[in-house]
Amino acid sequence: MGNICSITVSCDAIFSRCLDCTATRAAYVSELQANIDALRTERQRLIEARNDVLRKVAAAEQQRMRRLNKVQGWLSRVEAVEADADKLIRDSPQEIEKLCLGGYCSKNFKSSYNFGKQVAKTLSDVATSLGEGAFEVVADRVLASVAVEKPTDPTGVGLESTLQKVWRCIVEDPAVIIGIYGMGGVGKTTLLTHINNKFLEGPNTFDCVIWVVVSKDLRVENIQEVIAKQMGFFDDSWRAKSVEEKALEIFNSLSEKKFVLLLDDVWERVDLTKVGVPLPRPKNMASKVVFTTRSEEVCGFMEAHRKFKMLCLSDNDSWDLFQQKVGKEILNSHPDILELAQTVARECGGLPLALITIGRAMACKKTPEEWRYAIQLLSSSASQFPGLGEGVYPLLKFSYDSLPNDTIRSCLLYCSLYPEDYCISKENLIDCWIGEGFLNESDRFGEQNQGYFILGILLHACLLEEGGDGEVKMHDVIRDMSLWIACDLKEKENFLVYAGVGLTKAPDVREWENVRRLSLMQNEIANLTEIPTCPHLLTLFLDNNESLKIPNDFFQYMHSLKVLNLSRIKLKSFPLGISKLVSLQQLDLSYSSIKELPRELYALVNLKCLNLEHAEELITIPQQVISNFSRLHVLRMYGTVSLNFLESLKDSILFGGEEVLAEELLGLESLEVLTFTLRSVRALQLILSSHKLRSCTQALFLQSFNDSTSLDVSPLADLKHLYRLRVFGCRKLEELKMDYKGLVQATRQPCVFHGLRTVHIEVCLTLKDLTFLVFAPNLKFVEILNCPAMEEIISAGKFADVPEVMGNLNPFAKLHYLGLVNLPNLRSIYWKPLPLPQLKEMKVDGCFGLKKLPLKCNSAQEQTIVVHGDKTWWINLKWEDEATQDAFRPCFKSLYPAGARWNELLNRNYM
Repeated sequence: MGNICSITVSCDAIFSRCLDCTATRAAYVSELQANIDALRTERQRLIEARNDVLRKVAAAEQQRMRRLNKVQGWLSRVEAVEADADKLIRDSPQEIEKLCLGGYCSKNFKSSYNFGKQVAKTLSDVATSLGEGAFEVVADRVLASVAVEKPTDPTGVGLESTLQKVWRCIVEDPAVIIGIYGMGGVGKTTLLTHINNKFLEGPNTFDCVIWVVVSKDLRVENIQEVIAKQMGFFDDSWRAKSVEEKALEIFNSLSEKKFVLLLDDVWERVDLTKVGVPLPRPKNMASKVVFTTRSEEVCGFMEAHRKFKMLCLSDNDSWDLFQQKVGKEILNSHPDILELAQTVARECGGLPLALITIGRAMACKKTPEEWRYAIQLLSSSASQFPGLGEGVYPLLKFSYDSLPNDTIRSCLLYCSLYPEDYCISKENLIDCWIGEGFLNESDRFGEQNQGYFILGILLHACLLEEGGDGEVKMHDVIRDMSLWIACDLKEKENFLVYAGVGLTKAPDVREWENVRRLSLMQNEIANLTEIPTCPHLLTLFLDNNESLKIPNDFFQYMHSLKVLNLSRIKLKSFPLGISKLVSLQQLDLSYSSIKELPRELYALVNLKCLNLEHAEELITIPQQVISNFSRLHVLRMYGTVSLNFLESLKDSILFGGEEVLAEELLGLESLEVLTFTLRSVRALQLILSSHKLRSCTQALFLQSFNDSTSLDVSPLADLKHLYRLRVFGCRKLEELKMDYKGLVQATRQPCVFHGLRTVHIEVCLTLKDLTFLVFAPNLKFVEILNCPAMEEIISAGKFADVPEVMGNLNPFAKLHYLGLVNLPNLRSIYWKPLPLPQLKEMKVDGCFGLKKLPLKCNSAQEQTIVVHGDKTWWINLKWEDEATQDAFRPCFKSLYPAGARWNELLNRNYM
């Protein structure tokens, strides 16, 4: 038989389960009213709990924090539960009406049962949500990117090299505070923007990068607010705090981070301590502060450990940027436009702001005529060019307005009287400032020191640039801006400038009537035929018009004239009307062909500065003319008489010799600056015997000295302000000697010619060495020409009696240029290699006895030195070692094209 499966179920169990199920279902109906009331209460508690969490979340999100995922999930669930509860509560009256028998039964049991079951479940969900809503933390800090990307030109034309240098300094250099300075519009902010965005390119070790625009209106609170917003703790409570409390909060936050603070457009010192930025210390040495400024002086105020100067763009980079802004379509629209566009680009002087502004303005000009007109505007009256007067000049004018006072602003505007790209002599410029009355008369050298101090301010503000040695330059766009300002201040300045524009005829004199400063320098004007009436004229530049003829009565209506420049004009006779210039304070006749100073100069009793340097044909100065200038501050007579006149004039030069002139100089109580030409030991002794003249002497030209074979130069060490020395045509002079032992013992140091920067030695036929130069530690320029007996520059034998000096010598440490020409017997410059850290150029010609240069391998770092010479001489040089030879191989440049050397030697006059 088959298997039988038997199942036994207890009847009691079945009955019990049925009873429980029935009771539960009945409870959904019987307890419906109580559950609805409980749901209302618990729903309200849930809403209150939700609102508390939302307030915490909102406060955290104001601090740039992010709500936790579990909080967001709970809020979403609460929203759903709340919606279910609301619906049930709204529908509950209808279901309650269906109840009967005291609420224990329902007219529609099934409907009441289902509704009661939903209420019970929702009540349970509300209770669960209330239990889950007890959050200790509702948000956490956002792990955002290190920096906030800033929009910028993606090309960054010309910035690559500087960008890499600054970036290496930020990520590798221990320097903490880094300054980037340069003139307005040169691209400092663009560079800083590229630095900011570079932190987004890949992994780096910094926690945060903070960008703050400082600008001229420096307020610590504004800087603190920007930092607080970027750090995520700016809220209502922050606003109520004091500056000190804000600083403490910033300090506590940044002290725990490796940060980079980028400060753009700084005009004065930002006190980082007041802001709350932690200063460099072991804990945060890796953090950095990088700022941009127009003033190098601000780099000092900010105590920058490293500073980088932003320069104008090179010609190639300027052209690249200009092409981008103009567009290829315009540049290719006519065959002539490309060349004209290159001319326009050059007018911008490499200043990115000008290139961009002018490039955009020319981006719709499709005819050559429009481009030629643009060139005319930029060459003559750039302020009329579209965009410059509205966008470029006002921006640059911030630097002008920020100068300390009106005197310095006037000194800057004065520089626009010179032509574009002109190297302005610092000496001559300060003389003009003295003549104009810009500088204050005070103690000795007061005006000179003040003049150099003002130049320093203008250089540090990047409104002037260093030119050659002792020169400054004004960028073309800064010059145009200065002329724009001068035209805008007509009543005060009123400039009329035609400098270096190729004039062959002077402008109509009617234009001169109300002018205060007029510059016609560096033109080709031959005649001044009209007599101008210029009652307000203060400065007149006529220099560098080589063949200019000036009528005698030309100056008769210039009674206010203070500064007159007649330099580099072939004046054979002086306009007699000069006596009318009773207000004249500065007269420049340097490099002119004047033969005799007229007696009419007696009338110039207010003269402060007289420049006769290199007036090589001047042979007569009437006695007492110089001594009559009782207010004279500056007398320049360096190189006044050429070698050609010595034999014919002999002792009659300059009314009987320098001795007489020296006697006159002793009576000039206001004299501050003297540059002089001397032709005898006696004349030199007269200068050295006067404390007054010693203190004034800044440059000496020792010429001929045929009354001695030896000259003791030790007393020249007492000329504290002597910076330039030239020894010329001393054919019999065999030695420039010093008492080395006595001098070293007296001074206790081997450096005595502290001020000497420039030395020329020329046509000294028997001179054998220049060992005294070892005691001139600040030499920058040394040139030795046509000295056939010269054997050594520095002779070790001269120190035989003072061997202790040998180890302390460090000659030529600041030398920039060394020129050695026609020294056939020269064997040595120095007896051992020298570092020459600042040497830029060396010229060696006609020195075939010189077989070795005093150079070290590290002297050619970055190949900055250029050595000009004969290729044969260079090939035969002996070197300290192979490394030195390899280092200097790229530095050589031949002086002569192939085959030209022998022709030059045959034609050279060896005296």
